[in-house]
Amino acid sequence: MKLPCQMIVWDVLPAIRAAIAEELVNCGLSQQEIARELDMAPSAVSQYLSKKRGYRIVFDEEVKKSIHILAEDMKDNQVDDLAGRICGICRQLREDGLQCINDENKK
Repeated sequence: MKLPCQMIVWDVLPAIRAAIAEELVNCGLSQQEIARELDMAPSAVSQYLSKKRGYRIVFDEEVKKSIHILAEDMKDNQVDDLAGRICGICRQLREDGLQCINDENKK
């Protein structure tokens, strides 16, 4: 049995980071810049972008919109509390009952 906290740490947070990284690439940031913004190793960003990490969840449109807005704000240097914004996206997912999780994760 996978506890909800495990699901958040192993699946949800990596998926959110991967989606943010993808959005930041679309905004024109390099992998090095993304790594600095997200305080992670460039190799982690590479794994997110190549779908080796953080690929298990498909987000609904509202969550995708929240991630897009966060990436735009990051690009424009308008984010004072990145952790708080990511936590907000995670809360948004939990309030939706994590309906975005693929059937594979429900096993």
